[in-house]
Amino acid sequence: MSAPDRTGPGADARAPGPRPFMTPRLLAVATLALGAGALYAFLVLLGMAPGAPVPLRVLRDGKERTAMPTAFERFTAADFQALPHAAPLPRVKQLQSRAVSLEGWVQRMLWASDGDLHLEVAVQPRGPGERDTAYVTAEVTPAYRHGSRTWTYEGLVAALRPNHGGTTGWDAGPARVRVSGWLLWDWQYDREPSPWSLANASPRMTGWEIHPVTRIETWDESAHAWREFTR
Repeated sequence: MSAPDRTGPGADARAPGPRPFMTPRLLAVATLALGAGALYAFLVLLGMAPGAPVPLRVLRDGKERTAMPTAFERFTAADFQALPHAAPLPRVKQLQSRAVSLEGWVQRMLWASDGDLHLEVAVQPRGPGERDTAYVTAEVTPAYRHGSRTWTYEGLVAALRPNHGGTTGWDAGPARVRVSGWLLWDWQYDREPSPWSLANASPRMTGWEIHPVTRIETWDESAHAWREFTR
């Protein structure tokens, strides 16, 4: 006996069609799960998630410090380069308890992805037409900018006169500055530059940086003295 014809007038009009791949409810649940997973991964990268690796938590704790140092050690670029590119965690914590000062010229100023103001402090001024050089990083965090009318992006651009970061160049070039704050090892960016790049390019010298910056001073040539750029 042949199979009944399901396409003719007697066909069941209520026969179900193809089922959707995913219902709206399942789609919403999947989207929520993906969003939560992405958020957790982002918090892990910031060192803020439960169960985040210890080095990330140490890095985050260092970045979020709000205590004001009582004194600063004078550091040079060579001192930064002499700091270890890899060290046991207890040694990292010990070094990060030190507050330092670095003199130089800000060649570039820009926003970092986490809301910090990123300063590239070069040890030599760059004249018109000259290339950027190797630098040490210093970061001004939101906690130290909060409530300040001077430590804004525009205020710091006017005070530091960076080669890059303002709308136009500065006729007088970058200001001579002294940047002070806590030592921090941002191991995510710690790459030892080659001697060639130090002499001919503009690399980051080390993953060690001043972060957060707690004090900024500019050089007053007429008075031959440092003037604090107050918050």
